[in-house]
Order: sequence, then structure tokens, then C-alpha cells
Amino acid sequence: MTGLRWGILATGGIAGAFASDLRTAGLDLVAVGSRSQESADAFAARFDIPRAHSSYEALVADPDVDIIYVSTPHPLHHENARLALEAGKHVLVEKAFTLNRGEAEDLQHLAAERGLLAMEAMWTRYLPHMVRIREIIADGTLGEIRAVSADHTQLLPDDPAHRLNALELGGGALLDLGIYPISFVWDVLGAPTGIHAVARLIETGADAEVATVMTHEGGAISTTLSSSRAAGPNAASIIGTTARIDIDRVWYTPTTFRVVLPDGTVVEEYVSEVAGRGMQYQAHAAERLVADGVLEGDILPIAESVAIMGTLDDIRAQIGVRYPREGVNHG
Repeated sequence: MTGLRWGILATGGIAGAFASDLRTAGLDLVAVGSRSQESADAFAARFDIPRAHSSYEALVADPDVDIIYVSTPHPLHHENARLALEAGKHVLVEKAFTLNRGEAEDLQHLAAERGLLAMEAMWTRYLPHMVRIREIIADGTLGEIRAVSADHTQLLPDDPAHRLNALELGGGALLDLGIYPISFVWDVLGAPTGIHAVARLIETGADAEVATVMTHEGGAISTTLSSSRAAGPNAASIIGTTARIDIDRVWYTPTTFRVVLPDGTVVEEYVSEVAGRGMQYQAHAAERLVADGVLEGDILPIAESVAIMGTLDDIRAQIGVRYPREGVNHG
């Protein structure tokens, strides 16, 4: 442990999952902030957190907090992370990192100016099975990677007023679900050299389904599918000339995978053994980076988070989705 003291900004479902995993990992969770004292008190009691603040401003001003996990809805990530950075706190910001690339670049520059860590909470990248997959790729086991595919498809509420369907809250499949397979493709193949996207929009103007076909350096092709209106396999594959990796349901959570030769022989099978949901691995990574005085990790540097937001911007331009708040905060 580095001795970092964690604060959590907001008290929604993902904040609860993160708090639970911090407790499982024995990390130092000292404060929570909400827009109401009642909500902060309830969350603090649930997770045995010493201090409950009735505003985000009070949380970031807490001298006993070193790093803040930002778990508000997408349109608020930028202003909430900025609030914490301006108060001298490191930040771990829920994915998608911001609404768009402009907001992400602003946080990148501010963190660099202040000498602070700003990191996207793409927790999947830090899970043990993903660490092992990167090792296998680096070893050359797969040969030349020719194709990557992944889906993130769930049957979620269809109420137009629900956060997931409200454009003013960054709703739609892309930021909530599509960020996972698109970040995965970036992780394996790097930046796309070409993007083609199609989508089905709902009555609110939000995207319910988004599919992408992207090309990458060397000619590799990736495909992703995201849906908030139907549950699919939620599996992923990395296909190389000498072997492939098949990642089982649910590929973006602790799971199993197999390395399979062209003749069907399984040469490795990996089974995840993870306590809790697995969100603690990103917290450990953040703590190590701060302890080492490093502002850009190699698993997901902020420059890559910024570039991925640019990919999402390109996809939205093709499918005709724009968020009402864009243009307000450096968008």
C-alpha cells in the first residue's frame, strides 16, 4: 500500500461496487461526498466510511483525502474531476472518461499542470485475465493478429426518462456499453486507421445499438457491437495467424479464456479467481503510479483515454448523436 486515502464522489450503484471492492482489498477509504447529507450518511454507514460530506466541494476540500473516485453520470465527469484536480487531488474517473475529446484534453492538461494523476476507471484492463492476455500477445503466441471482435449487449430499461436513454445525461449504448469493446480493441490493436459505424436511434435521439468496423495498422480489422435493448453473448475473440484467444461471457469481467490453435487444440485455459467484482485492481494500479511518481501508466495512459474519446466522437459524428451539454465544458 502507498497510504493513499480514497474519497468517493457520488453514491450511485457503481460507487457502491467500487467501495465494496476497496474494502475487500483493504485499501484506505476515508470519505464520501454527495449532493445531500442524507445520501452521504447512508453510504458512509453502509461501507463504514469515517466522513460523509454533503457536497462535492466539501469532499475535495477534505485534507485527509488524497485521491477521488468520480462516479457521477457522464456529463458531470469533466466538471467533477476538474473540481478535484483544482483542489490538489488525484482522480480516478469512471468511464467513459468524459463526454468528448475536448473535455478529456482539458483534464489531461490540468492534471499535468498540477502534477496529479488523472486516470480513467476502465477496470477491465487491470483484471488478471487481461494482464495474461497481453502477455500472450507480447510473446507472439498468436502470430500476426488479423481480427478482433467483442460485444457488450444488455437488456436495460427502455424508459425514455432513464439515464441510459436521456441524451442530456450522456445516455445511449455508446458511452455506457460501447466504451468497453472499443477500449478493448484499442488495447489489442491500437488506434484505428479507419472507422465505419452504424446505429439504431430511439425516440430520445440516443443510440440503442451501435456497430463498428475499424481498420488498424497492418490491416487488422476489428468489429464491435453494443446494445442496450437486447442481451447477447458478451464474448470476445482475438484471432491470429497461429492461434486465437476466445474470451468467455462476460469477457469484460473476471472470466475464463482459451488459447486455441488452428486445428482446435487448446494450449492454455485461464480461469479467473478474483475476490469481489474486481474493481480493486485499478485502484491498486493508481496507487502504484502515484507511489512511483508516474502520471501516465502503461496499461491505460491518459493520452490513450483522450484518443479513445476522439474515436467515440468520430463514431457519434457518423451515427448522428450529439449531447446537449457539448460546447459547455471545453467540448
